[in-house]
Order: sequence, then C-alpha cells, then structure tokens
Amino acid sequence: MTTQALDTRHHSACKNCGTAVSGNFCHQCGQATHLHVPSAREFLHEFVAHYVAIEGKLWHSLKLLLFKPGLLTREYVEGRRVRYIEPLRLYLSFSIIFFALFKMGGVQEINIGSRGDTPPALNAPAGVQPPATTEDSADFKEFQDKGKRMLGQLSPRLEEGAGRFFALSEKERKDTAKRVFFSYTPYAIFLMMPVFALYLKLLYLGSGRRYGEHFLFALHSNAFAFMMLSLVMLADGWNVVRLVLVGWLLFYLPTAMRRVYGGGRFMTALRWIVLMFLHVLTLTLAVTLAVAIGLLL
Repeated sequence: MTTQALDTRHHSACKNCGTAVSGNFCHQCGQATHLHVPSAREFLHEFVAHYVAIEGKLWHSLKLLLFKPGLLTREYVEGRRVRYIEPLRLYLSFSIIFFALFKMGGVQEINIGSRGDTPPALNAPAGVQPPATTEDSADFKEFQDKGKRMLGQLSPRLEEGAGRFFALSEKERKDTAKRVFFSYTPYAIFLMMPVFALYLKLLYLGSGRRYGEHFLFALHSNAFAFMMLSLVMLADGWNVVRLVLVGWLLFYLPTAMRRVYGGGRFMTALRWIVLMFLHVLTLTLAVTLAVAIGLLL
C-alpha cells in the first residue's frame, strides 16, 4: 500500500469547519470526526453527562455553593475552573427551577382592576348602599382614561395597548397579567445582574477587582438565592426547615462578601445593607416596568 493511499485512508476533512484532520477529533474546532445518528441510549447518556454532570462537576459546584459562601467565586477567579459548572449555566439552571416552582405553587392571583372574592353586599350593614365595584366605578374608569392619555403622549402604541388591556374581561385580565408576569420577570431579573455587579464595583472601589469578577460573584450569589428560595417553596408545611433556609439565605451573602473581598465585619455589614437596598429597589422597578410594558404591548 502506497503512502498516498495511507494518507487518503487516515486523513479526512472535518464536517464542521473543513480542516484536514486525523484521529477522533478535529484539532481546529474540537468536533468528533466519526459522526453517526445517535441511538436512544447515547441520547440519554449525553443528557445525563451534559446537564446532570455525571463526572462530578455538579456535586463539586453545589457543595461549595451551598456550604462555602464565596469559595466557588474564588476558585474561578484563581483559575480552578474545569471541575465546576460554568457560572452562567448554574444561574440559569436554578432560575428556571425557581420560576417553574413559583408558577406551579407561588402566585395564584394577580388582581388588576378586579372585584374582590367577597361581594360587598354581604359585608355592608343593613340600609347602607354598598359602593360600586372597582370595574364599575366612575373613579376607576376615569383612572383608565387618564392612564391611556398619559401613555398616548409617550407613544400611540402604548395607548392602544392600554385600551386593549382594559377592554378585556376580568378573567382575561388576570390570565394576561399572570402570563406576562411569568414571561417577562425572569428576563428583568437577569438584566439586573450587570447592575448588581456595578453596585459591587462601586462599593469596593479601590479593591483592584475587575468588573468581570464582580459579575461572576453576582451570578454565583444569585444562583444560591434561587436555590434557597426553591427549597423554601418545596418545604411547604415544614416551618422549622423554612426558618433555617431563610436564615442561611440572609447570612450567606455577607459571609460570601468577606471571603471574596475581605474587610472587617462592620464594613461588610454596611456594604451588604447598601447593596440589598439598591438591589431590591432596582429589581422591583425593573420587574414592574417589564410587566407593565408586557401588558401594554
């Protein structure tokens, strides 16, 4: 067999990038050179290995995230990364779990311009005319008209959207509000991660930390918060367990801040208070604005 025949047999082009390759993987893009339609067993193995991290990444990450506040961030900053799940994937995974649980068992009713569950006539004293319900009251209709006019000054599309929303029935408004809330809130919270990192950057000016390190800490700490809140919802009826989880959630962030950034307890506590105030404020505004825009558009 000639050398040319050997080269033809052992070398081929990568189907992904076209590079001439030999061996099981492309040295340019990393794709396998021997491709075939995977079997059901291979699909299952890939899912388990990729998402549940059968090689131990998940458990290494969870152990540090749960019981060693801030250490997972330090490991990443110091370059020890291959043994852990990527921060963004960790954050997205726990946020998806949280909102799935929240949607199933959290918010049941979102009342916007709707009647209460108990008819006013049942609670009104004898001989006293009960007030008009919210939907039928002149004040509420006037509020709608003023709101639509104000939105119309910003954009005719917003005014049109407000008109469509208030024209819906009570049940349709509730269903629409719930759908918009669960559709837009995760994006609003995720978009607050860079802002959370910016607050850390400002609170630790002069520390020499780059913005990317603050963003990394934001992803890890918020992933932990989503995980704790998910466990709190799952521990329905277990009040002692819930109390322990909430206590650990409150204690976790300042402990993580000290481990990552250093500093004394008093200054860390002061920074934590400022951070929580700013984060809760901007998070509330972002979610409210996102839901409002979603309802109008």
